Amino acid sequence: MGINKIAGSARIGSGFKIGDFCIVGEHVVIGDNVTIGNGVIIHNDTRIGSNVTIQDNAVIGKGAVRAKNSVANIIGGKDGETAPAIIMDNCIIGTSSILYRGCTLHNDCYIADLATVRENVVIGEGTIVGRGVCIENCCDIGKMCKIETNAYITAFSRLEDYVFIAPGVITTNDNYLGRTSERYSRIKGVTVKRGGRIGGNSTILPGKVIESDALVGAGSIVTKDVPAGTVVKGNPAVPYKTVPEKELLKNNL
Repeated sequence: MGINKIAGSARIGSGFKIGDFCIVGEHVVIGDNVTIGNGVIIHNDTRIGSNVTIQDNAVIGKGAVRAKNSVANIIGGKDGETAPAIIMDNCIIGTSSILYRGCTLHNDCYIADLATVRENVVIGEGTIVGRGVCIENCCDIGKMCKIETNAYITAFSRLEDYVFIAPGVITTNDNYLGRTSERYSRIKGVTVKRGGRIGGNSTILPGKVIESDALVGAGSIVTKDVPAGTVVKGNPAVPYKTVPEKELLKNNL
């Protein structure tokens, strides 16, 4: 059997199961009936609720390490080094996923294999984060969202409740593409309001707002805000029709 390293200051509930070659850091708190796979690293101060499953080689509570010339060092933001990572009850964390220090997952979240959740991200209850998804720093994700395989949620974005993000969606926050100092005061993520949906391989330009129950067709380039209850498509995306009544969120809860 492989050797595990569990800090003496860690507090672990009943029904705990752990694989081989794991590390549990100082002052970690783990609730009841938690199952941890092989090779898992749980960094100092992390808080894990009850009935949580963490699969092989996941890393929980990793500190943010920024490049010397990272824009985050210039425009600031919340300090991701002070707050612990928090995983609430009934969550599942997939193989080789990485959750940074300063992120919070509410009850019943599912984080699939190879996903990354950066610092100062809050994810609401019941939300699914698909395989290979990256949610960058300082994002607010609502409850019961679905963010599917290989989607990219850029820093400083907000997704409200019941948002659907299809595979391969790209969101952006820098209209200057890394050039000129003017960009530092203008970086802005995207906003997708309650029940908004974005089709596969679409790209959303910085600061754009997808209003409630709006739908972006697959492969679209969104250069303007999308009105509530409207279907847009194309490059650039333009209004196509009204979202059918039977597809409105209020008729599907």
